[in-house]
Amino acid sequence: MADKLIIVESPAKANTIKKFLGGNTKVIASMGHIRDLPKSKLGVDTKTFEPQYINIRGKGDLIKNLKKEAKNAKKVYIATDPDREGEAIAWHLANILDVENSKMCRVTFNEITKDAVKKAINNPRQIDMDLTDAQQARRVLDRIVGYKISPVLWKKVQKGLSAGRVQSVAVKLIVDREEEIEKFVPEEYWNIYASLRTEKSKKTFEAKFFGKNNKKINIHSKKEVDSILKDIEKEKFIVNEIKQGEKKRTPAPPFTTSTMQQEASRKLNFAIRKTMQVAQTLYEGVKIEGKGTVGLITYMRTDSTRISEEARAAAKKHIEAEYGKEYYENRYYKTKADSQDAHEAIRPTYIDLVPDDIKKNLTNDQYKLYKLIYNRFIASQMAAAIYDTLAVKIDAGEYNFRANGQTIKFKGFMTLYVETEDDEKKEEFSNIPKLKEKQELVKEKLDAKQSFTEPPPRYTEASLVKALEEKGIGRPSTYSPIITTILARRYIEKIQKQLHPTELGKIVNKLLTENFKDVINVKFTAQMEEEFDKIAEGKEQWKKVISEFYGPFEKVVEKVDKELEHVKLEYEVSDVPCEKCGRMMVIKYGKYGKFLACPGYPECQNAKPYIETIDVPCPKCGGKVQIRKTKKRRNYYICENNPSNGCDYISWTKPKKGEQTVKTTE
Repeated sequence: MADKLIIVESPAKANTIKKFLGGNTKVIASMGHIRDLPKSKLGVDTKTFEPQYINIRGKGDLIKNLKKEAKNAKKVYIATDPDREGEAIAWHLANILDVENSKMCRVTFNEITKDAVKKAINNPRQIDMDLTDAQQARRVLDRIVGYKISPVLWKKVQKGLSAGRVQSVAVKLIVDREEEIEKFVPEEYWNIYASLRTEKSKKTFEAKFFGKNNKKINIHSKKEVDSILKDIEKEKFIVNEIKQGEKKRTPAPPFTTSTMQQEASRKLNFAIRKTMQVAQTLYEGVKIEGKGTVGLITYMRTDSTRISEEARAAAKKHIEAEYGKEYYENRYYKTKADSQDAHEAIRPTYIDLVPDDIKKNLTNDQYKLYKLIYNRFIASQMAAAIYDTLAVKIDAGEYNFRANGQTIKFKGFMTLYVETEDDEKKEEFSNIPKLKEKQELVKEKLDAKQSFTEPPPRYTEASLVKALEEKGIGRPSTYSPIITTILARRYIEKIQKQLHPTELGKIVNKLLTENFKDVINVKFTAQMEEEFDKIAEGKEQWKKVISEFYGPFEKVVEKVDKELEHVKLEYEVSDVPCEKCGRMMVIKYGKYGKFLACPGYPECQNAKPYIETIDVPCPKCGGKVQIRKTKKRRNYYICENNPSNGCDYISWTKPKKGEQTVKTTE
């Protein structure tokens, strides 16, 4: 009989915790949720809103073993993740294992370190029913919306479609952006650049046209350009004003879930889902030579930028030893007003485990993400970068030019880490020589550059997460599932990192936003997140929140079901004839992606796989190169003649035009 039984979600987490606990203690994994709503029906009583939970199929033996271990233990502790989802799993486990809440069975820790785990076990608490109810409210509301609207889609559009309260709003953002792009009318604008130098130097620097008589002028046509160039053709370029200054750039805060997802997307090219999977392994524990299994980062689902004083002190010690005292600055970051702030920011648990020192113990992906998290955290406690700046105003008669220069004086945090932005604007800087006011400059040439305003960019996974967070849609634990779901449903597709709505996504979005506009909209979704937060704080009753939503919603569903006419989907026609009836087959989307189907369905039910090809010939034999997918949905490239017609070309990377493999003979 074990003195203590500790239940966590995953075997990796169990292995990491085991080494911290002496005595007769057993640590086992529940493998995530053990109970959920049934898939075959709504599973919610629409009068009382009581959820009808069932044991998840396939977990019978696991539950039997958990019950046996709990019965044989003197004390049961439930150490599932420290968030609403983890609290709900703990509540389900306590119910199934008959663990009384009054027995203080719940333990949580933000990092899996010896001190954090032991402190948590020495200070157990009751299961927080407010947090649990907030998770139940989200689960029940999402189930009601999904299971009530989806049948309408099956009936009016096509079988197999589904709607989600939050996912459908994410699709709406992407469709709305696509419509903005399609409606966008580019506007012409011009810039004029003067290539200048001092009389004694051969090196030139660039000044940009500003305006006339120190008033800004925006140039919109070649005619305006020609007029300005004509006016300044014989004018002297005189230095009017020189301003020297200093500029500071401060580091970004340590990572929250969303900022980690965004930076990993930009810097590492990681999909949001991949980032969370890799972060989970770093949090739960990695085997480090000489140390055993170690949890390398704090909990990875957080919207807080707060860090502990212990972590702050460790960062200071590391920075001063590694870079010097002048590189350290004690920094506190403001957490957003609507942040739950239940956890710290994402940071390394042990500052002495430098990424490059433990690289051999990590997978390539683990190393990349750990280094990103580690460097971001250390940089967040470093001094600002300092630039010397120079701003020069130059006159050519009545016309004005500007030149800006900057040189870095002290790199500070930029020695280690610089944040990137999707929409980062590149400032124009020149290498300006030493100048004096009233000095005449030599004009080498004038250049005019035509440009056009550009439409807003399509969302990437990173910028969509940023938009969801800014609009209050979802929470740290939901960003990844939202994007994963809408990609899996084929409502959007990812093309070179950009998210495009599919035709199916546009049709479903139109139907939902026109008929369920009170539910599928940004404002309502953000309001519901606030309601869930109130439930978590004990300020609202969860069933009351669901009840107030359900009455009006049910009436809308009934109305749409009666009045909406059938929506016909227009499918892309392929160049492949149906061998059974001769019609040209169309491209449809199924559970596993695109497939070819006969448009004569149901009379002709012919269907077959859709093989996508690229416009680059096989480097070995010149045949067509097909795009295939592994079981994990990763693309690879293979020749159509492999292996049946003797070509063995296969590659993870897309072949380039002109690439050729030369066969040698001995």
